[in-house]
Parts: sequence; structure tokens; C-alpha cells
Amino acid sequence: MPKKLSGVLPIVHTPFDDDDRIDGESLLREIDWAFRVGANGIGTGMVSEILRLTVEERRELTERIVEYAAGRGAVFAAVGSESGKQAVSYARHAESAGCDAVMAAPPLTTRLSVQAHIDYYRELAEGVSIPIVVQDASGYVGSAIPFEVYDRLLEHYGEEKILFKPEASPIGPNLSELRDRSGGRAKIYEGSGGFLLVDSFRRGIAGTMPGMDLLDGIVALWKALESGDEALAYRIYFPICALVVLQLQAGLDGFLAIEKYLLVKRGLFRSERRRAPYGWSLDTETAAEVDRLFDQLQAILTSSAGISNR
Repeated sequence: MPKKLSGVLPIVHTPFDDDDRIDGESLLREIDWAFRVGANGIGTGMVSEILRLTVEERRELTERIVEYAAGRGAVFAAVGSESGKQAVSYARHAESAGCDAVMAAPPLTTRLSVQAHIDYYRELAEGVSIPIVVQDASGYVGSAIPFEVYDRLLEHYGEEKILFKPEASPIGPNLSELRDRSGGRAKIYEGSGGFLLVDSFRRGIAGTMPGMDLLDGIVALWKALESGDEALAYRIYFPICALVVLQLQAGLDGFLAIEKYLLVKRGLFRSERRRAPYGWSLDTETAAEVDRLFDQLQAILTSSAGISNR
């Protein structure tokens, strides 16, 4: 039976070696670390650079994350494509590889009508037996999904089959509208990287899907929110928020550049290599600010761990 998606569900970054191939050793180290610091599952998404991977690499990445997770949590794979046929092909592969769910953004090169959105997701939902996370990634790519699409998919397939990751701005009000329109039935996940996690948590999300770079902080923040420790939650939140603001200045390129920089800094990746082409790289002054904020976050996590262990 598929594992349910809940809690902290980080998106795996794809490490590349000097020959621009997937670095399996670094990927395994990343996934082991994720579960060690408290992830409830893992998945792939935009920051996995899926749009820059070949078909064979996307399938390879899916197979590897299932293998490396080794049953320690839920696993999901991003399958969004430019056609329903492509998305179903990726989704069926993910299901056969052992994924517990798939996540799909709509086609990015075409502005779809409400009915075209519904047809795309129906083809996907009826092509596999596992749940579908409907991802609106329009905060950085593509166009926003109309709320009517959410309503009709949820009504037709139910809350166990259709899950939601709405990332269109304004994120907070959109989360609340989806929650309220569904009468609280919709299972909603946020993907702000952490900078809107406190607000999103208060609006009743089922989980969060951050990158890996600040995962120890995100896990600690999620636990503080669950326990109602607002003072600790905000102490952890502020450096996370400041770090993500630095990433936001360059969109998806900014997230990838800084996240891979931090994964190397943590000793998880051997290289910051990204799949070309990209339009922004980390400069020395931004890197210095990232270092200062990262050190602040680690100091807070160390001190809070010491207090909780007394």
C-alpha cells in the first residue's frame, strides 16, 4: 500500500559529476542525510532540474531515489510534461519503480483552458493507481491553474487520489481559498522553500516540500510549529527566510545555485555543477551573506538541540 505524503518532504537535488552525469554516490549521501535529520519522505521536482534531464536520466533518477530511500519514507516523482501522453509514461514508470505518488505541473509552453487542464490531469489520474499531486508552479514557471480545475478534480476523484501543491502568488490566500472551497477536504502542500512555511502551517497544510539545502532547519521549524513553540519557531524561521530571499532574487536559477553551494558546504555534494544553460551564478558577496546566515541557522539549531536534550 502506498505511503501517505505528510510532514517534511524535501525535493531531491540532482548531483552531477565532471562528465555531467548523475553522481549516484552524492545522491545516496544526500538521501541518507535527509532521513537522518528527520525527513518524512523525498521526491523530485523543479529543483531536481528535471526539465534539463534526458528521458533516460529522469527515469534513472526516479529509480535511484526509490532504491536509496529503502522504505524509510514516502517517495514521489515529478512527471509534469508538455503532453498527457508524456506525463502518463513518466507516471507509469514511477509507479512501477515503487513511488507512492507522482507530482505534475501542467504543460509550460501552452496557456490551457479550464477544460484542457482537467483533461490533462484526468488522463494522468486514470493512467496510474497512485495519488497525483497537482502542482501549480507558476511562482517561477508556467501559468496559474484556475481554482475551478481544483474543484472539479477533487469532486471527481476524491481527496485520497488528488492532492495539491499551489504555488501561484499570493500563496497564503490561495492556500486558504483552496482549503475553504473544499470544505477542508483538500490535502495541501507548500513549496516556498521555507520563507512562507509559518504562514502556510497556520492555514492547515498537510506538509511542506522544501529543497534539501536547509532541511535540518525546516525539520526543526516544522517540529516547533507542531509543538506550539512559537518563540523557537520564529528563531529558526528568520535565518531560513533571509536565505530564501537571497535565492528568490534570481528565480529557479537562484534556488539551484545557492542550494547546491550549501550542499557542497555541508559535504553532501562533491560539486556545485548545474545542468546548463542557466542565467545566474553565485557571486562572492552573495556567497558571503549566505555563509553568515547559514552559520546563524546552525548556531540556533545547535543551541535548541541542547536545550531539548536537557
